[in-house]
Amino acid sequence: MGYTRAELESFRDATIPDLVEPGVRLLFVGINPGLWTAATGTPFARPGNRFWPALVEAGMLPRLPRYAEALSAEDRRMIIDAGIGVSNLVARATARADELSRDELRAGAVTLAKRVAQWRPRAVAVVGLTAYRQGFDRPRAVAGRQHETIADVPTWVLPNPSGLNAHDTVTTLARAYAEPARAAGVLA
Repeated sequence: MGYTRAELESFRDATIPDLVEPGVRLLFVGINPGLWTAATGTPFARPGNRFWPALVEAGMLPRLPRYAEALSAEDRRMIIDAGIGVSNLVARATARADELSRDELRAGAVTLAKRVAQWRPRAVAVVGLTAYRQGFDRPRAVAGRQHETIADVPTWVLPNPSGLNAHDTVTTLARAYAEPARAAGVLA
């Protein structure tokens, strides 16, 4: 399944629902939906995004969901049953995260804190250091477990799985993502 640039542009500013159900143990927080994600309704949907492959390599999921299209009920159930949820700091879809303003990121951080307080996961993993720094006004934050929490939930800031982040591989992402997964009881 593919999209033309014009088709993808038609999803600019669209939103998708959070992939979260009661009992979520580990909440991954992306920066905002990309246009491919908005088109499919699936988080981290763009072909080449390393999020889902990293979760499989880390052992959080038994197999790769068909993520470049709308999630099937079976794939959705597999993710939810693993105790994993996915949300975003900002709901608005853009082609690139750098299209978001600092004000949008700060407003998104306030909204996210309310959602975390409601959902009560065991751990939160924000995948995007720069967005975390701007949204939560923590300019000196470094990757890894944070001293600060979100709504009293232990919080990690981890590398973004986008193909635009060439510094990390599926293997290095899997290692980074495994730490909050262990803390949340998603991994032994």
